[in-house]
Amino acid sequence: QVQLVESGGGLVQAGGSLRLSCAASGRTFSNYGMGWFRRAPGKEREFVASISGSGGRTYYADSVKGRFTISRDNYSNTVYLQMDTLKPEDTAVYYCATSQGSFATMVVRNYDYWGQGTQVTVSS
Repeated sequence: QVQLVESGGGLVQAGGSLRLSCAASGRTFSNYGMGWFRRAPGKEREFVASISGSGGRTYYADSVKGRFTISRDNYSNTVYLQMDTLKPEDTAVYYCATSQGSFATMVVRNYDYWGQGTQVTVSS
């Protein structure tokens, strides 16, 4: 059974940083791409970042490009999202997900397992 557990969310002031972690279990981690998504209050879930199984390819939403960095450690089965220069509009519940193959993808239907989410709140 695949399990994804996010951690690292919290309250931070605008301009600050947070690092989210997602610990995965239940499948060979390095064989699958991973992604981060978020859902703000009253809004649809949106893509944030993704990384291929090898870590060699990444994609970012335009809204976070240059501020967020996705990475992974295939030895510890963990994917990270380093978030810098945070803005109030980054406030959301952040979810990690595992894709159906080794590719990185921005398409939500390509992801088959999801974590429970971690709250990120950025105050102005």
